[in-house]
Amino acid sequence: MWFSFWRPRDRFSLDELRYLTNQLQKVQIVNEVNKDFVIEALRSIAELLTYGDQHDPSFFDFFIENQVMGEFIRILNINKTVSVSLQLLQTISILIQNLRREYAIYYMFSNEHVNHLITYSFDFRNEEILSYYISFLRAIGGKLNKSTISLLVKTQDEEVVSFPLYVEAIRFAFHEESMVRTAVRSLTLNVYHVGDDFVNKFITSAPHSDYFSNLVSFFRNQCINLSKLVSEYPKNPCSESVSVILATLDDIEDNLYYFSDVISAGIPVVGSLITDNMLQLLILPLLFPALQVDADSNLKIGAATSLYLLCCILRIVKIKDLANTIAAALLYPLEVFAANSEAKINGYVSGNNCTNENEELYSDSVIAVNAGQLCVDIPNKASSSHVHPEGIIAERSLSCSHFSLRETLLSYITDGDDARALGSLNVLATLLQTKELDESMLDVLGILPQRKQHKKLLLQALVGEGSGEEQLFSFESGSLRDGVSTDLDGYLKKLKEHYGVSIVGAGASPRMHRNQVLDALVKLLCRSNISTEILWDAGWLLRQLLPYSEAEFKSHHLKLLKDSYRNCRSALLQETKGIWVDLLITVLCDQWKKCKRAIEASCPRKEPKCILLPFEKLNSEDSPAESSVAAGERMCNLVKVFVLLHQLQIFSLGRTLPEQPPIHPPIDIPETSRAKTVGLDVSCLKPGTEIRLVHALPCRIAFERGKERHFHFLAVSVGTLGWAVLVEELPLKQNYGIVRVAAPLAGTNPRIDDKHSRWLHLRVRPSTLPFLDPPNSSTPGKTRIKSLVDGRWTLAFWDDESCKSALSMILEEIDLQNSEVERRLRPVLDLEL
Repeated sequence: MWFSFWRPRDRFSLDELRYLTNQLQKVQIVNEVNKDFVIEALRSIAELLTYGDQHDPSFFDFFIENQVMGEFIRILNINKTVSVSLQLLQTISILIQNLRREYAIYYMFSNEHVNHLITYSFDFRNEEILSYYISFLRAIGGKLNKSTISLLVKTQDEEVVSFPLYVEAIRFAFHEESMVRTAVRSLTLNVYHVGDDFVNKFITSAPHSDYFSNLVSFFRNQCINLSKLVSEYPKNPCSESVSVILATLDDIEDNLYYFSDVISAGIPVVGSLITDNMLQLLILPLLFPALQVDADSNLKIGAATSLYLLCCILRIVKIKDLANTIAAALLYPLEVFAANSEAKINGYVSGNNCTNENEELYSDSVIAVNAGQLCVDIPNKASSSHVHPEGIIAERSLSCSHFSLRETLLSYITDGDDARALGSLNVLATLLQTKELDESMLDVLGILPQRKQHKKLLLQALVGEGSGEEQLFSFESGSLRDGVSTDLDGYLKKLKEHYGVSIVGAGASPRMHRNQVLDALVKLLCRSNISTEILWDAGWLLRQLLPYSEAEFKSHHLKLLKDSYRNCRSALLQETKGIWVDLLITVLCDQWKKCKRAIEASCPRKEPKCILLPFEKLNSEDSPAESSVAAGERMCNLVKVFVLLHQLQIFSLGRTLPEQPPIHPPIDIPETSRAKTVGLDVSCLKPGTEIRLVHALPCRIAFERGKERHFHFLAVSVGTLGWAVLVEELPLKQNYGIVRVAAPLAGTNPRIDDKHSRWLHLRVRPSTLPFLDPPNSSTPGKTRIKSLVDGRWTLAFWDDESCKSALSMILEEIDLQNSEVERRLRPVLDLEL
């Protein structure tokens, strides 16, 4: 009997839970003396309830009957220690996360116990308290649905008047710790995706709707910080700076994806709030003014950063109104937004007059201020009146900086540096791929693909709309005029009414705009001071807009493309006598496939990050201009441009692009060749190969100071390949030797020494180019290409004649090699064939 009385309790039993609860109820104050017991009791109760939820429902029934949740709140109120507060938050978080029975969760959220914990005044200066509190909130958020969320709100007259979980959580939305911000965002997304109409009304009403404007303001500050980092990078171009920029880019894109997730919840008012704040706080006052050609040093964001951000916003934040409003705003003169960014609507902006043949749309414009709105009157060419109907405050002619934003982008394409040209191309490409953008808006911007244009016109013709049939078979028409005017007017009206900027009398001319875009792309393709990677992106965009035949091109477009192609072809022909002639065909075939894949792809090859951090190249410090590696880089760039122009020529002629470039196959090695004579018939000569010493000339060379070695020298070519070979004679096999060293024949640049007529100098370049097989990294700014240097051989022959014979042998084999490369490339160099 006494043994039975003292028998220990089973740890996972209802008796243990009853005992722990009774002990807690006896606690009158929690201090340093008894805190360890209280902490252990709380931890054990959580463990027992989790066990009971899976094995025995009576555990939680006891929890309910004895109001243990209320006991937890009592312990919190009498607690004087941090550690007990931490354990209490952890205990309730564990319960909420692990309880699987619905009635258990309903009980936890009822009776206002959870709301009391949420609103309790914890000392958040303690990082541990904050961390446990945020985890507690996130645990609640993970259990939200239409049934449970109603237990956490207070209602009055069928309206939500209090929602502590949401209100307290967004207090930490902009905390310095990213983990805290992430947890808060996860919780808010859970709230939005519940889809409770009363809760949605609560979060979109003042003052709670300020959260969305604060989000955009926070994002705006991140954008300004990014621009500062980008502008400072040239002063300190180190890997640490790149890492900081990349981390900032990741944060910015994470913010935009959060906006996207919020929008995906399908709350219409939230979409409108984000759109309005994006436009009013960021895009109109900051991003658009940053696109000025002569940028003001006082601007908070640079042009390249602005272009990157526009791309990201359009690509990630999928709101139809936002995308179409941005597109419509691109038709505005830049000065509208420049004045708006300075918050000085005074009707006058100084500048110098200038003219441009492509800018007739914006000549004789009027700038006016009416009812607090900045207006630009762009008269219709058919109208004789240039007066704003509501009156004019100031009048002037537009300067160069006051062309439309769309035309500013085109000017960056034709004349901008790499970052601005690439950024502008990316903006146009992103607009082209934005599914939320109306096709009529693409048309008015001049970037509607012709296949979509023909499809819509065909549908109009099939349903009996006369204009559709007329436009479909008319060369002079090619725009969706009715759709353009309707959609465009709607967004122009919105810009005027909601954001205080207006444009009056803008006669949209899609065909003229389309020609301007094609003109800019063609001019870019003819530029020699731009990265070949950017030219390929231009080729992709041109391919999207490329007409079905030459008839749609202007004659000067065709002439520019053909002239540029001929110049490139002539330069490529010179490369058949260059340093890297042995790799020329290999590079051409490789780039042909890559270019075809790039311009036929469904989207551009690179992410917008490349606007700010282009991929690393070999610079002059790594490889001097006279080095073979620098020459190889120039050769590769030339091949890329040639391949692009060649493929675009084929497209413009309406031909199918072949998978491989049209080149002649290799021919058999002639029996009389030096390669056959020495017994060489392989495509790759390696050390250790045995050959005959026919035509080989004895020589000496020192690879280390004071250590001369004796070899036989031989120059030999096999098709497009060639080698300068050092052979060691076999002592037991007369007239045979083993190849010890083999160097590429191309680029050897043989030269007899001026003072020693028996010495022959050779340059030994690398056997391959480092950037043909770069490191497998898609992160811009982090790809570092290993630099290689040229070697030098000085061969000492027995007499002058032997030295001259070696020189003649090298030149003869190089000539054979060059001739074979030129023969094989002949079809691809003659487009008409």
